[in-house]
Amino acid sequence: MHAIGIDIGGTKIAGALVSRDGEIIRQLRRPTPAGDREALIDHVVEIVTELAGGEEIAAAGIAAPGFIDATQSIVYYAPNINWRSEPLREHLSERLPGLAITVDNDANAAGWAEYRFGVGRGVRDMTLLTIGTGVGGAIIADGQLLRGGFGTAGEIGHLRVVPGGLACGCGQRGCIEQYGSGRALLRMANDIADAGGIGQNLAAVREAQGALDGALVAALIAENDPGALAALRELGGWLGQAAASITAILDPEVFAFGGGVAAAGELLLEPVREAYLAHVPARGYHPEPTFVVAELVNDAGMVGAADLARIRAERAS
Repeated sequence: MHAIGIDIGGTKIAGALVSRDGEIIRQLRRPTPAGDREALIDHVVEIVTELAGGEEIAAAGIAAPGFIDATQSIVYYAPNINWRSEPLREHLSERLPGLAITVDNDANAAGWAEYRFGVGRGVRDMTLLTIGTGVGGAIIADGQLLRGGFGTAGEIGHLRVVPGGLACGCGQRGCIEQYGSGRALLRMANDIADAGGIGQNLAAVREAQGALDGALVAALIAENDPGALAALRELGGWLGQAAASITAILDPEVFAFGGGVAAAGELLLEPVREAYLAHVPARGYHPEPTFVVAELVNDAGMVGAADLARIRAERAS
């Protein structure tokens, strides 16, 4: 029996019909309606209905950005969609009667997909960091997705690394999201461009294009531009420090990195490992975890949401 996974992003809503083995059978995409919550619900319902046509469906899982409660039904807080205590499962269940609906944090869904069907296969403890516009996280501890007492565990992007540091959208300062995200990489690249020297190419591209964006910086990284690589190394250094702190609490066997910035592969992982080893407690006496790039890329949220929904429905039956 198949399940449906929906991944709600800032610009698009992606949905897939997913087999028990994590295989995507078919998928659909719609643009995310800007600032229109009712239209967003309409799009999700349309995608689920179309994907379910002619199939026996076990459940549907929704991967949503933000803080999700322990019952997997309410979005406490999602800044980019302006959800505050949004009863998302209730709204969808009213529109999709008879279908078991669950709601999960999008990074949790991606982490679960990697654990079940990607780079986490064969391990029991894994931490995923998704490096996109912000920093998301998912924690697999002893083969289980760690949700915490209130459902919001795994918000690694809001691990504070600089007391009194840069302001974060969560309301605090110094979160790793401000130093280890795609947005942070752009800030670092602009700072290097402003300084001249190795930043000359960055400055020239910025002048020619009007502004630097993720695609431009990624292209320069691929060309081994020294300024762009310096920005990436700075970013990796912060992520490695965060990983060392995570090890002190969770001790994962694998650190997986997803999101757009992780496409840099070893160019990102090398400075992450270096900073990790420089900051990990008991260096030299602690086994070193594996640092890898996630496998499922843009499909992870859909696959993970579908699998988590299927598991919950089977346990309830």
